[in-house]
Amino acid sequence: MKVTSTLTILLASLVQTVLSQDDGGPIQYDAIHNATTIIGTWSSGSQSVVTGAGFADPVKVTFNYPRNTGVSYSFTDDMHYEIARYRFKSNGSEPTCITGIVSWVHGTYSLNANGSITMTPFPDGYQQIQDPCAAVSNFVEPYEFVEYYKGWRIFMDATAGPKLHLFQFDGSPVAPLFQVSTTPNMLPTQPLRNIPSDVGKVRRSTSSAPGVMDPQRITAALVFVSVVAMASSSLLL
Repeated sequence: MKVTSTLTILLASLVQTVLSQDDGGPIQYDAIHNATTIIGTWSSGSQSVVTGAGFADPVKVTFNYPRNTGVSYSFTDDMHYEIARYRFKSNGSEPTCITGIVSWVHGTYSLNANGSITMTPFPDGYQQIQDPCAAVSNFVEPYEFVEYYKGWRIFMDATAGPKLHLFQFDGSPVAPLFQVSTTPNMLPTQPLRNIPSDVGKVRRSTSSAPGVMDPQRITAALVFVSVVAMASSSLLL
């Protein structure tokens, strides 16, 4: 009886320790919570989106568009990070007005005592937005937002290996990320171009630049939106 009681208390303690990672408790580096270090490069889905020179050229403020959408994070052991994102955003009131967004940012990060992560960008981050229904349909603007992640966990997937889960400031999860490399695949960890003091007020038109949404991507996005809409309708019936 005494052994059973002790075991129950121990299990309850372990559960509380793991959950505390998302509830503001002390960070735990253990096999349950972190199967490996966060250092390296991580990518979601088909892993078409990967940080580094193959994705963005900050000096020219351009992108190499991946074959598929996704997100990638890289972390170094000296507290630098890089993020690459490529996504489509649907318009519920106008299904054909799909917005394509591709963004790149890097800077420094901190692993906070409460289990959260704060990412502070250098000022040379940028994103390209293409909206066929907007007055300006294709433009580039600065991207320099501090990002706060409420919690993070790394589990060992039986098939794909280490899997990183990030939880945004409001608790919503980022798409599961799989480790592409234990060595960070990143551009130099310093500001890569001079930024005018008024850059935050200016959007640069890229009407002559390659589009985020070529016909093939638009078709794929429309098919995706249609499938989601049909699935939602079937759930309501």
